[in-house]
Amino acid sequence: MPHALPETARLALRPITAADFDLYLRFQSDPQIMQHIGAPRPAEVVRQYLDNMPADYARWPGMGRWFTVEKASGRVVGIHLLKPLDTSAHIELGYRLLPEAWGRGYATEMGRALIEYGFGTLGLGQIVGITAPDNVASQHVLEKCGLRFQGLAHYYGAEQRFYTIDNIAVYQCACP
Repeated sequence: MPHALPETARLALRPITAADFDLYLRFQSDPQIMQHIGAPRPAEVVRQYLDNMPADYARWPGMGRWFTVEKASGRVVGIHLLKPLDTSAHIELGYRLLPEAWGRGYATEMGRALIEYGFGTLGLGQIVGITAPDNVASQHVLEKCGLRFQGLAHYYGAEQRFYTIDNIAVYQCACP
């Protein structure tokens, strides 16, 4: 049975589908959104991402990339993800928001909900996050979500700041 995706008072998550091409293309090509992520992706690459999305959801039960929806308006304001990091065994928390949604606390709010979901529902032992070294705003989001800077690491073809948070409940002794 699939897990219910986390929600907050202001935000919900929903799967990304092939019908979302234009909106997903914006998240992959808008220069403001992509400024710390990498080169904007062409439409053909975005179509491939969308074509692979159902397989990603099947391959990573309870995880993936989702649109972040503002409940009050029903508008998509961002993307949040909880999925394997690059080619590693780590599970990554990630997010990107539309520029008009910046500064409202949405990245942190849903990030915290996804950490709780990852630990409580999925039973993960650790969640990681990465940011470009110059992306101070994203570093603050990870820190507000409880992740701690561990050092620099190489993921997705670039040097990244690497953060972790451990699920202490997984490591606690169940002794009487």
